Order: sequence, then structure tokens, then C-alpha cells
Amino acid sequence: MNNLTLRQLRYFDAVAEHGHFGRAADACSISQPALSVQIKDLEESLGAPLIERTTRRLRLTAFGEDVLTRTRDILRSVNELGDMARAAQSGLSGRLRLGVIPTIAPYLLPTLLRDVKAAFPQMALMVRETMTANLISELHAGRIDTAIVALPVSEPAFTEVPLWSEEFVLVRPQSEAAAPVPAPDALERERLLLLEEGHCFRDQALSFCALPTARPHEGLDGSSLSTLVQMVGAGLGVTVIPEMAVPVDTPTAAVSVSRFSGARPARTIGMIWRKSSPLAPQLDALSKVVLKVGQRLPKPQPT
Repeated sequence: MNNLTLRQLRYFDAVAEHGHFGRAADACSISQPALSVQIKDLEESLGAPLIERTTRRLRLTAFGEDVLTRTRDILRSVNELGDMARAAQSGLSGRLRLGVIPTIAPYLLPTLLRDVKAAFPQMALMVRETMTANLISELHAGRIDTAIVALPVSEPAFTEVPLWSEEFVLVRPQSEAAAPVPAPDALERERLLLLEEGHCFRDQALSFCALPTARPHEGLDGSSLSTLVQMVGAGLGVTVIPEMAVPVDTPTAAVSVSRFSGARPARTIGMIWRKSSPLAPQLDALSKVVLKVGQRLPKPQPT
């Protein structure tokens, strides 16, 4: 067998991730023909096909699936060599890849990026905003170093560091400001607007309201908390948002914000990283900066 190269393994991983040669080539900043040649060379070195090529879709062979598992183990180990070098230095330096879920990123990042730069001037922070399931997958694969998410994620391979908790509040049209706050299980009748499927905040809201996870109102889901608030302002229904979103998303909408009575819904925000990461001490130091930023977020005063 000819010598394999890390470049070939990275290209194969990209093809498997994107499910398309063209998109994988773009992600790797290489031409599609050049990427295809590297994958073909890898297959010849291994002596078996890795990919089923059809006109409609790309699919890994059974052998390709096995190779992909080992490939990602190898690439993760190689990445951790770089992490070990950074960990040997004093403080955080070099590139650090941070994932953040969309219901946190717009509210936390503006201040966090400034404070991180001040605390760790030698560090280049690379931010990836996507949903929790994607961040968990990318953290497992070593494509990000840490993530800020709603806890728990309950992944045995990860360290979870709770940072702070925040309540959810009810957003209604301004015309309903004086009306009693409905009970959680009555929100379905109020036409509850939610984030589209895949957002963990959607699942948390449904759980609090004791509603099934099936989409309650076809066509009335939003892609962001800001969109939901504007939909409420237009009289399409009501929604639930986290406290940190109130100062940013509600001032320009004709809405009222109220706290729930009785048991109030809340979420715990924290950081996660791989237990095997050599950067664990540095990530713990970063979590303290994140905590300080979270503690300084404006506290809204709903009715």
C-alpha cells in the first residue's frame, strides 16, 4: 500500500461531511478535479472503493464508512497535537474554534468578542454559529474546540461547565399587555409561535408548555427569535424567548413582555469541550470570561 497523506484524509472527510464533491472542494479551497484525483489515489492506496458515485447522489460504501470513522479519529488526534503545543504555552494563543447556538450568539457575542480579545490578545477566536446537534457532531470530530450551549447535552465524552441560568418570558402583542398571563398549557390556544425544528430552544419551550414535539402550527415557525418577535408584533400569535433576547429583539416591535407566574421556565447556559482536549485548563479560563460577560447582560424588567 502506498503512503497515505493527511491531505487525502482531510479531503475524504470533507466529501463525507458535505456529501458532494463540489461543495467539499469549495470547503477545502481546491478545484473539484484535483480533489477527485486525491480521493481516487486514496482508494487505490487502500485497494477498495470508498464512495459510490451515481448521477443523483454520493454515498459511502460500507468500507468507506469504516474508513471514515478511523479517518476522523486520526484527524482529531492530529488536531490535538496542535492543541498540546498551545497548552504548553502560557495562556491562550493561536486559533481557537468556538461554537455558539443561534439563541445565544447575537446577544452574547458582541461583548464577548471584545472581552476575549482583551483577556487573550494572542488568541484568534474563530466563531461558528449553528444548532446544538451540529455543534455536538463537530466537537466530537475535532472541528471546533468548545461550544456555548444550553445544558445539559449529556454526552459522556464532554466536560460540561454550567455558567448561569436565565428565565424565559412571554411575548404578546402590545394590545394584550393588560391581560392576565396565561398558564403555560394554555399557550397553544394563544397560537404559540416557535423556532423551526432543530433548535433546542424550541424543544425547551414545548416541554415547559407540556405540548407535543410535533409542529403546532404549520407555516408559523420562525428561523430566529427576532423573527418570532416581529411575527408577534404583527398579531400572528405569542411566543416565548430567553431574557437575553429582550433588550435586543423587542424594542422595535409592538409587543409586551411578561413573566410567567408560579414555576418559571429557564435554561442553563454553559460551555462544553472534549474531556480529552489538552486545552482543558485554557478553556476553563475562557469559561470564566464568558461567565463575566453573561453576568453583565442587561436584565429586562417585564411586567
